[in-house]
Amino acid sequence: MDNKLREALLATAVEASQKAYAPYSQFMVGAAVLGKNGVIYPGANVENASYGLTNCAERSAVFSAVSAGENHFEAVAIASSGGVAPCGACRQVLHEFAPRINVLLIDINSKEQVTEISLEDLLPDPFPSKNGA
Repeated sequence: MDNKLREALLATAVEASQKAYAPYSQFMVGAAVLGKNGVIYPGANVENASYGLTNCAERSAVFSAVSAGENHFEAVAIASSGGVAPCGACRQVLHEFAPRINVLLIDINSKEQVTEISLEDLLPDPFPSKNGA
């Protein structure tokens, strides 16, 4: 991925974080997945009073992409305060479509601070995918 595309992916994740619906935790998270088709799909966390119904930004982005017909991904960027890694559920969902995807973690409080890590390092023993990814 070239620098221009990387910056666009990160910027999309940061912008999505500003649209998050997080009235309970106040923890705004945005994500953006880059499809193999070259399109960037954003997602934001959406909380609910029934916490189990909350949806993470990463899954929102993946589900948006899949709804648009894309199910192969090149990279994912996640923007949050502190630049935290995705939860286990999001790691498994990402694995379903891109087991070797690179994950970019950006701290929205310090946008020059970006950590890059492979999903394989974040999820060393995933459930096997039937997707064939």
